[in-house]
Amino acid sequence: MTGPAITACGIGREGQTLVTIDDFAPTPDALREAACASRFESAHHYPGIRSTLPDAYLREQLPLITKVLRSVFGRYGPVRVLDASFSIVTTPPDALSIAQRLPHCDAYSADRIALIHYLSLTSEEGTAFFRHRATGFETVNEARRQIYAERLAAELANADPLPQAYIASDTALFERIALAKARYNRALLYPSCLLHSGAIRSISSLDPTPETGRLTITGFLSVG
Repeated sequence: MTGPAITACGIGREGQTLVTIDDFAPTPDALREAACASRFESAHHYPGIRSTLPDAYLREQLPLITKVLRSVFGRYGPVRVLDASFSIVTTPPDALSIAQRLPHCDAYSADRIALIHYLSLTSEEGTAFFRHRATGFETVNEARRQIYAERLAAELANADPLPQAYIASDTALFERIALAKARYNRALLYPSCLLHSGAIRSISSLDPTPETGRLTITGFLSVG
């Protein structure tokens, strides 16, 4: 059995780092079994349901995550897990809020890193990354936060209504700069300030059951 395969690239004009790790977890099937035995509940802002992870997951994966943060991102401080859970996108397109139909960033500070770990056997699409056309922003940090929010609010007030759909490709307001394709036991690490969205086109992928739904692990890290 080979170990994890780590690749890194810069995306967009800003050249932010996106890391892909194939064969991320040593026992992905056991993680799927744990998810199937878990109780999922609705989550605030997230367009779907979430559940707690096995205690061993972060203990086993943090050494690899820490290695990547040091060798690729140049982050040598202590790694703190702010939040991590099983996640399944389930909200149908006609029930999405405006915020859920737009790219988003998970945090504005430079110390934050996002993790997504794909555990679906039949994953479609993956995670898309975007540039806001009007500002040219691909990341939104504290210095850009108000500028971006005000410009986007003005655009939404004057533009045609947003399509009732997950954003997966180019739109009038956003340009897709990269697509990280989903694959079983593949993980992504990227700065939390990157504008991104789950790239979801098929209604069939909104199945709420862990066995057949879009099962992932999502995590948010702070590197001191």
